[in-house]
Amino acid sequence: MVTRLIRSSVLGVLLFSAVLLTLSAPSVAQIGIGISVHFGPPALPVYEQPICPGDGYIWTPGYWAWNADIDDYYWVPGTWVLAPQVGFLWTPPWWGWSGGAYIFHAGWWGPHIGFYGGINYGFGYFGVGFEGGYWQGGQFFYNRSVSNINVTNIHNVYNKTVINNTTINRVSYNGGEGGVTARPTPEEERAEHEQHVGPVAAQTQHQESARSDPQQRASVNHGKPAVAATAKPGEMHGRGVVGAKEAGAPYHPPERGNEARGNEARGNEARGNETRGNEAAGRPENKVPRPPNASHASELSPHEKLPAPNTGNAKQDQKFQQQQDKLAAQQEKEHQKLQQQQEKEHQQAAKRNADEASRQQMEQRHQQQTQAMEQRHAQQTQRMQERVQKASRPPSNKR
Repeated sequence: MVTRLIRSSVLGVLLFSAVLLTLSAPSVAQIGIGISVHFGPPALPVYEQPICPGDGYIWTPGYWAWNADIDDYYWVPGTWVLAPQVGFLWTPPWWGWSGGAYIFHAGWWGPHIGFYGGINYGFGYFGVGFEGGYWQGGQFFYNRSVSNINVTNIHNVYNKTVINNTTINRVSYNGGEGGVTARPTPEEERAEHEQHVGPVAAQTQHQESARSDPQQRASVNHGKPAVAATAKPGEMHGRGVVGAKEAGAPYHPPERGNEARGNEARGNEARGNETRGNEAAGRPENKVPRPPNASHASELSPHEKLPAPNTGNAKQDQKFQQQQDKLAAQQEKEHQKLQQQQEKEHQQAAKRNADEASRQQMEQRHQQQTQAMEQRHAQQTQRMQERVQKASRPPSNKR
């Protein structure tokens, strides 16, 4: 089950992401930036691709994600996922070096493949584009040269030998020491600006399953995860699970605490500083922000109450408090309305016995609705806090 998120953390994520957007490279419209780590992820493990479970499933390669709660990378297994709609392809997530840190760029679905750091994930994702198949006439055709397909069950297949010009290595990040040096092509930059959507609910739940499994952590598996790939999202046990054959390279994690010190060196020294305390408000201490990934309004915890205004003017504080209370009531009303709407749609889908594709599309829509609401609420709260902070600052002394 997707971990419940505390809404107040979303504000810190968005504020942090706004800074990263000005620093990140390459210069393309980035999606889902919000995690910064000061040591690189392990190399990509060596593993085999499980057999495709059926028509319409598209391979999404495994990747290293970051768990801020324990300051550790963990492996999200590669898996076959039903595309959210006909014609959509998956652009994998990737890590890129920028501004003195490794920045995470989330994956997304769209009509064309975008830039994914030039990372050679294998199985058709060789650093540029996707050679594992294509859509035609509402069907996905699989390239058996790079995909594990059972032709007894899936007949829309072809064979195309792929010449992989990418240097064969297991490097899992772009830029920095030892990283891939690829830059986005004009076609990849255009793809960034097309219509696209984030991971579907099944992918989000798949990631959460990996995150909660200690064996997937880099500090435990040393770059060789017990579950490297699965036949379907979330299936972390059973016949469809594939373990890593070996680590892509020796992994030597840094001492714990280095990450927190790195963050402080980049600006979090404001923590505890009286003159900059208001600017640091809302950011989690010693933690790397994690982007919101709730799939339904029912998974969101109530907003934490904003601190009481303290501008030094009692009348002004009372006015700000009334505005904060009104905003909180409005946001809670929107939250309840969306939750009821989504629950109603779940009930209707159950009554008509909706097929798996329809359910996944509904879950994707719910995830987008939930995250859009959270972002809107975070922006509203941010503006409210900025007004209070501005009123709290003493006038500057002009010389």
